Amino acid sequence: MKVVPRNKVIYSFNPEHKLAEHVKLGETVLVETEDAFGGQVKNERDSRETLDWSKVDGVTGPIYIENAKPGDTLVVDILQINIEEKGAIVTIPKSGILAGKQFKPSTKIVEICDGYVNFDKDVQVKATPMIGTIGVTPKSEIPTGSLGKHGGNMDVKELAAGTTLYLPVFTEGALFAAGDLHAVQADGELCVSAIEVAGEILLRFNLIKRRKAEWPILETKDSYAFLACGDTLDESAKFATEAAVEAFMREYSWPFEKAYMFGSLAVDLKINQVVDPKKGVRAAVSKDFIKLESLFAR
Repeated sequence: MKVVPRNKVIYSFNPEHKLAEHVKLGETVLVETEDAFGGQVKNERDSRETLDWSKVDGVTGPIYIENAKPGDTLVVDILQINIEEKGAIVTIPKSGILAGKQFKPSTKIVEICDGYVNFDKDVQVKATPMIGTIGVTPKSEIPTGSLGKHGGNMDVKELAAGTTLYLPVFTEGALFAAGDLHAVQADGELCVSAIEVAGEILLRFNLIKRRKAEWPILETKDSYAFLACGDTLDESAKFATEAAVEAFMREYSWPFEKAYMFGSLAVDLKINQVVDPKKGVRAAVSKDFIKLESLFAR
């Protein structure tokens, strides 16, 4: 097993970055990650004013995946996520879904113990560790705090251990990176932050050759979800829906109209996050209705 240490940090997906590691298909890789604040939030006196923002939203990488070429789909099995026992969440004025309200910058440090986040006295939330930022490198540079067809800062709460992520490959070797772990996050990540925490991710990589996903696709035990984004939630929902309807057309050889109708019966649109410049929506489809091979355009 190879280990990629958390000091191999980057702040953009950029094909010019120096490689952090080179891995073979099927090889397990342990990726160590710093929290989204770059380890700068030590106590509740640390807030927006004390942070070096050039060290925020870092990810560990890039990792070169053997035999990955543009036009392929990278298969990322998320085998395990381990998080540290303390995390932080913040509010930042003029940020989040309620950015128009007047409020102060604030920081809360929480303990994570026995599988629960201790948010307040007698208020606990079950810890469900997930990956906030994960992706491959596009042809030109994109900051790690953003998202797109390459993945990036998608903040999908179901990006957890036991799931598989399919990512379109744009560059030789895919140049994969991940970080921004959350101990728990609800759909939307309303206040611009979740429980940000350092930790490590155990991954395994594979490839689907010469077939490319239009958008990142998440596989859970029971469903597939197309992870789309746009400048608005409406645009994001449109892109996610298009991907699902086109998959039904491939699965059943249906015309658009029939696949579109079936989407009203079989596609669940869910919000990923509403706080980044681009908004994220996923279109989830039960495995009862679609097979893996129908997810990718030929």
